This record gives sequence, structure tokens and C-alpha cells, in this order.
Amino acid sequence: MADQHAAPATASAPLSRTEAVPVVPALRWEDLPEGPVIVLLDQRRLPAAEVELVCTDVPALVEAIRTLAVRGAPLLGVAGAYGLALAAVRGFDVDEAAELLAHARPTAVNLAYGVRRALSAHHAALKDGAGAQEAAAATLAAARALHREDAEASERMAEHGLALLQELVPGGGFRVLTHCNTGALVSGGEGTALAVAGAAHRAGELRRLWVDETRPLLQGARLTAYEAARAGMPYTLLTDSAAGSLFSAGEVDAVLVGADRIAADGSVANKVGSYPLAVLARYHHVPFVVVAPTTTVDPRTPDGASIEVEQRSGLEVTEFPGSGASAPLAPLGTQAYNPAFDITPPELVTAIVTENGVVSPVTEEGLAELCARSRSGNGMMSI
Repeated sequence: MADQHAAPATASAPLSRTEAVPVVPALRWEDLPEGPVIVLLDQRRLPAAEVELVCTDVPALVEAIRTLAVRGAPLLGVAGAYGLALAAVRGFDVDEAAELLAHARPTAVNLAYGVRRALSAHHAALKDGAGAQEAAAATLAAARALHREDAEASERMAEHGLALLQELVPGGGFRVLTHCNTGALVSGGEGTALAVAGAAHRAGELRRLWVDETRPLLQGARLTAYEAARAGMPYTLLTDSAAGSLFSAGEVDAVLVGADRIAADGSVANKVGSYPLAVLARYHHVPFVVVAPTTTVDPRTPDGASIEVEQRSGLEVTEFPGSGASAPLAPLGTQAYNPAFDITPPELVTAIVTENGVVSPVTEEGLAELCARSRSGNGMMSI
């Protein structure tokens, strides 16, 4: 039986640079007397309350992933790896756990990547003659290594992204528009796109962070504004449909977004609403920059048309977020179109910022060359 319950937020030490992270870490492994657990900051409850969610088995973690208690491409990779470690340490079927976790959210390639990496460590240990306990320890070590690497990648992406902004917008005083949530809540470190904005803020070069509310679940309003406020950034919230007026008024210097999957040709799957921003940015001659770790680049997906886009429940559109059926936004029985992501073609992307550097212009060859360095030597099991 899945054990998934809320616990009061604790005064856990933040990961690093306290001005840029929530009080409670987005995800952590904890060894309790009754066995290990994965503890999540329940992002469905933010910003009203910082509440932790405790998962003692893989079905509980899968449910947390599907309901967006934990979300964001890099962090989903970390969660997938820890989930497999949880199955191994607690003596559950590791291969079955891998299947459940890898397919919990189909568009987010990092999730399957994290699962494959942990599964490879487990299988390699068994192949070398390790017992169940030693193989479980190897799996947990792989998850912890991925967590650490993600934090390090986040720091390097912030550095590369800030340098790119300084090149694209000479003189500083950046007015940056962002969509969805891409900060410490989606990463083992400070995040992706929001980490770049944070670096600009600490350098005294962020004049304004424009935050799309990001319908229908309001990740911008609930989560990005929450992180921006904690970091003391100068930010302003806007409805998604108001972005065009900002561009028209000349109030946007650059668009910074993350990614849930980047195809081999540079097509980017990100939170729905990103593609219209790319079109607006191109028309108004504003840089559209994607910030993501190389683990988000999927060479096995040739182009944007090959990316499976997750379709979510229409209730997220027809009912007030988090309210249940008591506060409908549309007449009973209304059908809703609710893709979680849209696809931005590479010709609309000014640059892709990764921990290994920047790809601009965005080409299949440039992406492959950049990713080759980070993937060499990382053999992983197929799922």
C-alpha cells in the first residue's frame, strides 16, 4: 500500500545560497528507524503553506509526480533515481519500479534518464557479484551523484546564461520574461532559467522579472513569484495573455524558459504557452533563450513531431485550480483541451544554455557536440 502523507515543514537547512532557495528543500532522502523515505516539498500547497510529503514506496512517488507535488525536468530525474533506490533498499521489485517511474510523465525525458542511470548502477552491481544490500547501496549512490551533479550543472548554467545575457543585452538592466517555474523547486540546485535571472539579480543587472502566471495550474503565480519574493528580485506578475502588450511596449529584453525535452534537432518541449512567447519574441526581435541541462536533450527523439505531449485532465481548465468541483470556471460538461506542453521549433530559439556551454544558432550538430562530452562513459539501461 502506498504511504503518502503530509507532514509539517521542518527547518531543514537550505541547499545553498539561501536567498535563492525555499526554506524546505524540494526533495531529500531521509533514513528513518522504520526505513528510508523520500521527502518532498509539496508544490501543490505553495505558496500558502510549506508542507512536506513523505513517500515510502514507488507508487506513492509516482502519484506525487503525476499530481505535480514534485515537478520540473531536472528534479524529476533526481526523483526517478531516488525512487529506484527506494525500491532497491526496501526490497521491492526494481525492474517493475523502473517501469512505473519512467512512464509517470511521458514528456519529461529527465525522469526516464534518472531511472535508467540508477537502474544501470543496480544491474552493474549485481553483475559484479554484489548481494541485494550492496546493489541497493550502489543504486542510492547513483541517485546521490545525480543530485549533486544537477546542483553543479545549475550553477554552471547560471554562469553561462548570465554571460549570454550580457552579450545579447549590452548595458545590463535586464527586463526578463519567464514562463512556468524553473528555479530551485525544479532542481537539485538553483534551477535553470530562473537561476540565470537570480545570477543577474545578484550581479545588480536585473531590472525587472516578468512572471507569466502560467495557466491552468499557475506555476508562475504560485511558484516563480514565491521564489522571486524570497530572493528579493524585482518581479511583476502578469496573465499569460498580457505578454504581447509587454513586447509591443518594448518592455522585454529577453525571454528565459526551461525545457522538459529537447529533441535532437533542437525542438523544445516546454510548458504550454512557451511557443507563443517564441513567436512574439521573433516578431519583436527579442532573444528567446532556453536553459536546460544536457540530460534534457534526447538524441533518441529526432524532432519536435516525435515528442509525446502529455494531455492532462480537462478539470484543470474547467475548475478553479485546487478548488475541486465546488468552484467551476465553465458550465458543467464543458470539454477542455489541456496539453501540458507545446513545441518550439529550433529556428525560433536564439540559444540553448546548458552546463557545458551555449548552442547558438541551434542546430542538431551543435547540440550533439555539446552533449557528447557529458554523456561519454555513462552507460545506461534501456527501459
